Amino acid sequence: MWVKAEFEDSIYIDLLSDKTFNELQAAPSRLRERIPSGHKGWVIVDEIQKVPAILNEVHRLIEEKKTRFILTGSSARKLRKQGVNLLAGRALTKKMFPLTVRELGVDFNFEKSVKVGHIPKAYLDPDADAFLHAYIKTYLKEEVFQEGLTRNMEAFARFLEVASFSHGHYLNISKVASDCNVERKTVGQYFQILEDLLIGHQLPVFTKKAKRSVAAHPKFYFFDTGVYRTLRPRGPLDVEAEIDGPAWEGLVLQELMAENEYNNLQYEFFCWKVQKSVDVDIVLYGPQGLIAIEVKRADRLRGGELDGLRTFKADYAMAKTFFVWGGDERYVEDIHLIPIEKFLKNTMRILKGENI
Repeated sequence: MWVKAEFEDSIYIDLLSDKTFNELQAAPSRLRERIPSGHKGWVIVDEIQKVPAILNEVHRLIEEKKTRFILTGSSARKLRKQGVNLLAGRALTKKMFPLTVRELGVDFNFEKSVKVGHIPKAYLDPDADAFLHAYIKTYLKEEVFQEGLTRNMEAFARFLEVASFSHGHYLNISKVASDCNVERKTVGQYFQILEDLLIGHQLPVFTKKAKRSVAAHPKFYFFDTGVYRTLRPRGPLDVEAEIDGPAWEGLVLQELMAENEYNNLQYEFFCWKVQKSVDVDIVLYGPQGLIAIEVKRADRLRGGELDGLRTFKADYAMAKTFFVWGGDERYVEDIHLIPIEKFLKNTMRILKGENI
């Protein structure tokens, strides 16, 4: 675990341990007993959502003894649902993402990234496909079923498979519900579960000072390209390009979101679509400026691919526009056409508005 390795002198409390879980679930005040008198280092509590009541004891120790905590977890859903102490004003919230291209450094391989994603163990495992299938199965069992987020695991599993077709697309909940034979309201709850568990993201449509009538539906993405490809069914009628296109787009988005978070750039993420017309895949808006990004797997322009960025630029003249693709680097008008590998290797500089 990264945080345990990074803070070597810390006290580590793992709530996935049955013994530790049972002891603290029965009496959260026992947390105090696990911290030696005079300890000045960090105290790490892993999977904090397993025992929400422990947060009151954390709060007391912060106030009384100035104890420094690192609290990690994969979901805030249970915490919010139970209305527990979320340490407002006493804790910073940080998100961790799959590995970034910058973190991979010389080990970055674009083709591999598109196939297996950037979950550390998947990227390093020689049998990444087997790991990803096991990861999804285990995650479903531990995080969804055991936490009681849904009682119908068969329906949820069908939903995940159908939802994979929504990755990189505008979300149509009614169609997803029909395709997986689940009520629309339930499917809406399932998508919320994915967001609460940090498995999926929804990008709302950018509407600030809109000059045109824009679409209402958000776009949906799984948090990692490898997870999307593992969930996405394949068969003789599936075209690889139809699977790879959303994979490229998702890889770009997860890289942007990670660097934005790690560098505290404060961008908000959107998509943009004019009703029944052109669209832009990813729009970033924040103190650093406005950026519009279209991602295409193609290596040649056949006509119309730049129309979304052109229209967006006409409405928002200050925007920087990027067409991320498999072709060469050049400018068409003021749209920067950039190969996807170069874009991914320079994401942080692009977000900061630097020349590349």
